[in-house]
Amino acid sequence: MSADVVASQDDITAEIAAIAADVRPGDPARPRLDYPPYRSTALRHPKRPLLLVDPEELERRAPCFGCQDVDPVDADLTAGHSGESLGERIVVAGRVLDDSGGPVAGQLIEIWQANSSGRYRHQLDQHPAPLDPNFVGAGRCLTGPDGSYRFLTVKPGPYPWRNHHNAWRPAHIHFSVFGTAFTQRLVTQMYFPGDPLFDLDPIFQSILDPAARQLAWLSLKPVTGRTHQLRAHMAHIGHPIVGDPKYFSKENWELPGGMQNRLHLLARRIVVPHPRGGNIDVTAPLPPHMRQSWSLLGLDASRYDPIVEAPEE
Repeated sequence: MSADVVASQDDITAEIAAIAADVRPGDPARPRLDYPPYRSTALRHPKRPLLLVDPEELERRAPCFGCQDVDPVDADLTAGHSGESLGERIVVAGRVLDDSGGPVAGQLIEIWQANSSGRYRHQLDQHPAPLDPNFVGAGRCLTGPDGSYRFLTVKPGPYPWRNHHNAWRPAHIHFSVFGTAFTQRLVTQMYFPGDPLFDLDPIFQSILDPAARQLAWLSLKPVTGRTHQLRAHMAHIGHPIVGDPKYFSKENWELPGGMQNRLHLLARRIVVPHPRGGNIDVTAPLPPHMRQSWSLLGLDASRYDPIVEAPEE
């Protein structure tokens, strides 16, 4: 298609499907930097080798984020206004970990987002959706000693963009995570499960492996000690455990090639007090079908295992 012709959604969907059809098992799960359905990547993706820079020299010219210290109220995007922000209240929380699974404490996290109507408070956003005078759409916080962060905000709405005719972005929140140095900064987006716009969005679809868009490796701790509690809970929140014979519907979910439709849940670790003092800490190895799945998904348990590294409390 000519670059000066505005593509339709059908055109973009066909391009997405054609690229997905060429994906082979073992291809990297990371997003493609040059992804033609996402039009601006043609100009923005790196075309030359990366350059090594001196972090100390670069950070002498690093920007200043705000004119004041980070305040706990900065993490509440609904506060500081004369009225209530419009939309569904949500809590966005998590932890920042390093490559070895250790917490990254005291690090700056910034988020920004559209309001519940799908409009940013920015002069370049002229989408004819209403602005909310009680919602700015930006917040920041420092991670706690355990790497944790927590924001109170509203669920953003989808909005149109100019990638193609009648293009709409799924609801999302932008994240900026700085790590321990400015050169480590990561900018990414957080989505909401089950969004009907996923299949139409070229940014989301630039992650070619469906499993990489849908699967997560979790460490869970049952309150009662029964694994069925975990199975029922994960199904209730819309994320059933892969291969669960009671809650996982394979008819509505395409397993990646080579992944077996068997329960991917293991009572991996147990820590109990010893009557003579100390603890008994026992870890079970992954069964063969789970090791196979980990390998297919590119998960490296030799670098970080969230079950083994999970805190005892």
